[in-house]
Amino acid sequence: MTATNRIQLLPIISPLIAIASSLIVGAILIILAGANPIAAYTALFQESLSTYFGFGNTLTKMAPLLLTSLGVLVALRAGQFNIGGEGQIYLGALGSALIGLYVQNFPAFIHIPLALFAGFVFGGVWGWIPGYLKAVRGVNEVITTLLLNYIAINLVSYLVQNPLKAANAPSPYSPLIAKSAQLPIILPGSLAHAGILLGLIAAGILWILLMRSPLGYQITAVGFNFIAARYAGISVQRTIMLVMALAGGLAGLAGASEVMGLKYRLFEQVSSGYGFDAIAIAFLSRGSVFGVILTSLFFAALRSGANVMQRSAGVPVTVVYAIQGLTVLFIAISLAMEKKIKVIKPPINAD
Repeated sequence: MTATNRIQLLPIISPLIAIASSLIVGAILIILAGANPIAAYTALFQESLSTYFGFGNTLTKMAPLLLTSLGVLVALRAGQFNIGGEGQIYLGALGSALIGLYVQNFPAFIHIPLALFAGFVFGGVWGWIPGYLKAVRGVNEVITTLLLNYIAINLVSYLVQNPLKAANAPSPYSPLIAKSAQLPIILPGSLAHAGILLGLIAAGILWILLMRSPLGYQITAVGFNFIAARYAGISVQRTIMLVMALAGGLAGLAGASEVMGLKYRLFEQVSSGYGFDAIAIAFLSRGSVFGVILTSLFFAALRSGANVMQRSAGVPVTVVYAIQGLTVLFIAISLAMEKKIKVIKPPINAD
């Protein structure tokens, strides 16, 4: 294998090394906790991937991770860092909940798409705001998306504690949404709902958009070099606003799927950090839609099997969060090393 071929394989090998390294360091943490790492990992992945209910729970957690990660990915393709997935999830959940609560007497085949569309629009608007500020005003999107997270979280918190709070509710949450707005369960007897199918469909559409359409070429061109893209006649401002709105819309669908497929009402804590995990997943996937699917499954399996690992092997759930953090750390290290390796050009083959 030539040096050039080895460099081309780096984007595939680096994430695998990062995951393996995080699991190895995680095994050391498990040993320090006084448990058997083999037994712990066996319990974690066996429960989350090989049992019926456990796999259903993994798919349930994978749905919001996949949709939000796709949103981060499409923004990255245009050179934008969408750190606002968490807030966009909350806004998407709010939009779908409003349709589920206040639009009545619709058949499910109309009510469900309408509620999903509302979630997409609410999340899309929340993503478009920092896109507009970046494209037109030059405001850094990392700062605006991060700050908008807190606004969205507190907005939903206010609404479920006041106007949207269910009567006699012991904690802040809304009434149940209409049955016609609830996503169907795809694995009977489990929590797995049609949100995972929505995520896979969105992944397929996004792949076609990015790889097989003129718009995908424009997005990629802006991400590589916005100055060259502008000279090529591409509207950089419009592209940035579009991808940020699309990113927010995909995260909004994640919030909608949580309300419509799992909780059936709007809670104060809609997301358990899915928006922040999505950032790690998007970077770990290295710009690949298929990679996002696999990495989302890995992160969902970690979340799904964490409690079982604690019960059966006596390992604290925090070890799983440490493994997730270590994965991010190692992928960051691999990116830095890869950049240095690419600077060193391979020797020219005289043959």
